[in-house]
Amino acid sequence: MMIVGQGALARPDGAAILAMAAKAAAALGVVKDGWNGFNILHTAAGRVGALDVCALPGMNGKSTRQVLDGAEAGEIEMVFLMGADEIDMKRLGQAFVVYIGSHGDRGAHRADVVLPGGAYTEKSVTYVNTEGRPQMTARASFPPGEAKEDWAILRALSEALGHTLPWNTLEQLRREMYRIAPQLAKLDQRIPADPAALEELAKGEGRAESEPFRSPIADFYLTNPIARASRIMAECSELKTGRKLEAAE
Repeated sequence: MMIVGQGALARPDGAAILAMAAKAAAALGVVKDGWNGFNILHTAAGRVGALDVCALPGMNGKSTRQVLDGAEAGEIEMVFLMGADEIDMKRLGQAFVVYIGSHGDRGAHRADVVLPGGAYTEKSVTYVNTEGRPQMTARASFPPGEAKEDWAILRALSEALGHTLPWNTLEQLRREMYRIAPQLAKLDQRIPADPAALEELAKGEGRAESEPFRSPIADFYLTNPIARASRIMAECSELKTGRKLEAAE
């Protein structure tokens, strides 16, 4: 089995590293009938589902790194942060920042405008775990105050911009989502990956840099806004740091 961490793929030479890993996986025979031993371990909980619905840069679109480069250089004047907090906010430069989310800290503090979204307990959501298994939750309560579910915020914005999205209800949105990604309708089921995809990955080009790999996680206990707002997680982080300091002494 091979497990490739997202931190290795998020580097500028990530495509080359992925191709090298895929070639190694093919040579070692970790993918065969009835067994998929080639896996990507993501650092963001929503990334697998986002990839399922093709949430990727379109024509002339930019990656996260390119957006940050453009904002820092003053070439991008406005940035939307969809619950994004794990980026270097200083690199947004003088861009006008809109934050959509519920538990934001770094991104929300940097934002010029915050559009409050519902928390995960305040909306009916289809989640996809890192195994690729879709799971659906039911809303436990309504978002407070002016907060709305994320899809409703985007629908309202699209109408204000004169490019109205083609759905008015969550049911309509789900039908469109299932059309694009029919596997998401198969709740609690895992759809086997196509082994031929590994061959396509192995065709990737580029050259890996000599820069050593580094973990993208600076503090295991404080990897997201919800954890950073937790007293227990803060105590765990302090205990871990304390043990490191004691060991160093």
